[in-house]
Amino acid sequence: MAFATSTVPGEGLSRALQGTNQTQWKTKSGAGKVSANFELKPPPYPMNALEPHMSKETLEFHWGKHHRTYVDNLNKQINGTELDRLTLEDVIVATYNKGDTLPAFNNAAQAWNHEFFWESMKPGGGGKPSGELLQLLERDFGSFEEFVAEFKAAAATQFGSGWAWLVYKANRLDVGNAVNPRPSDEDKKLVVVKSPNAVNPLVWDYYPLLTIDVWEHAYYLDYQNRRPDYVSIFMENLVSWEAVSQRLEIAKAETAERENKEKRDSNL
Repeated sequence: MAFATSTVPGEGLSRALQGTNQTQWKTKSGAGKVSANFELKPPPYPMNALEPHMSKETLEFHWGKHHRTYVDNLNKQINGTELDRLTLEDVIVATYNKGDTLPAFNNAAQAWNHEFFWESMKPGGGGKPSGELLQLLERDFGSFEEFVAEFKAAAATQFGSGWAWLVYKANRLDVGNAVNPRPSDEDKKLVVVKSPNAVNPLVWDYYPLLTIDVWEHAYYLDYQNRRPDYVSIFMENLVSWEAVSQRLEIAKAETAERENKEKRDSNL
C-alpha cells in the first residue's frame, strides 16, 4: 500500500482536522498557547536490563538515536501549527489523514510506537499470561500456543520495515474511517495485525495491546538477519504480560465509556 505525503508543511492539515468532526480532539493542557514539547521518555528499566536477549548496545542506539530523532523531528515539525496542542495519539490520527499522510505522521507514529514497544517488555518477561487475558487469547485464537504462532508469523513475514501487533478490536470505524453500526459483544475480540513502516493500529481505531518492532535497527546488532530468532526470543523472554493485561482493561473500559456516550447521544 502506498501512502502519499504532502510536501508542503501544513498543507491539508485544516482539511484533515475538519474532516474528523465526530472526534473529540484532546489537548495537552487547558486554554492558551502550548508549544510542541513531546518528551523522550526512557525505557522503564536500565539499558542493560534485557540482556542477554536484547543488548545494552542495541537499546542505547535504538532509544538514544532512533527514538530520540523521531521525537526531536516531530517537535520541530508541529511547533506553531494546529497540531501542537493535541495529544500524540490525536496527532497520529489527524496526520494519517485516511491514508493520505501529512508530513508529521511518520515521526509522530514512530515516537508513539517506540514508547509503547519499550513498555511491552520487562526483564524476566515472557512465559504465559493468566486471568482474563489468557481466556480471551484461548477463545479468539484457539489456544495460547496458536496465538504465539500467529504473532510470530506476522512479525516474521512483515515485508521490510514495520510492526506486528496484538490488538483489541471493538471499533465502530472501519479502516477507511467510515461509520459502521455499534459492535456487538461478539464483535469484540483480540486479533493480530501487522503494519508497514510507521503505521500503527490507532489509525484503524483498534486498541493496541502488544507490539514488536521489526525494523532492522531493532535487532540487527544482536541477531543480524535472523529476524525469526529475534521474534521468538521476544515472545519467550521479554514480553510483559502484566502490561498487556493492564492495556486490555483500559481498552475495555474506554470501549464501554464510548458506547455509553453514543447511546446517550442517540437518545437526545
